Amino acid sequence: MRGPIAFREMAAGDEQGVSALIEEVFNEFIAPDYAPGGIEEFKKHIVPEDLLRRHERGDSFILLAEEDGELVGVIDVRDGSHIRLFFVRKDHHGKGVGRNLFDLSLERCRRDDPALEEITVNSSPYAIHIYENLGFTVAGPERTRNGMRHIPMAYR
Repeated sequence: MRGPIAFREMAAGDEQGVSALIEEVFNEFIAPDYAPGGIEEFKKHIVPEDLLRRHERGDSFILLAEEDGELVGVIDVRDGSHIRLFFVRKDHHGKGVGRNLFDLSLERCRRDDPALEEITVNSSPYAIHIYENLGFTVAGPERTRNGMRHIPMAYR
């Protein structure tokens, strides 16, 4: 039997595992909707050293979900109001991991900025229904930037 899911902030030394988890989930669910150039562009944003640098700079926070010490989910929120990365391993879909990561992130964003009015995300086509289940609404038409397809969404 597996243990409970634990949530914590990313620390130095976690960046390799975080990058690997993101790439695994991206390749399975999002990459099929991207052109090769978009896949290459996305992978530039998940280089382990860059994840750690962004986190240490303080312009974003990265929360992790672990089960028995194994990474199963990650959310990266920049500027206190924009979800940059949000990935949960396939075998943990539908088990509340993503909901808990989002709720913990929202709580932190509201703590850091009590006047916070909205959280935004540029959703992949695959994840629209996931964000809608979290309470997001589409905030604009689908766009493609550097080969990466996304739909602007907002949680108010």
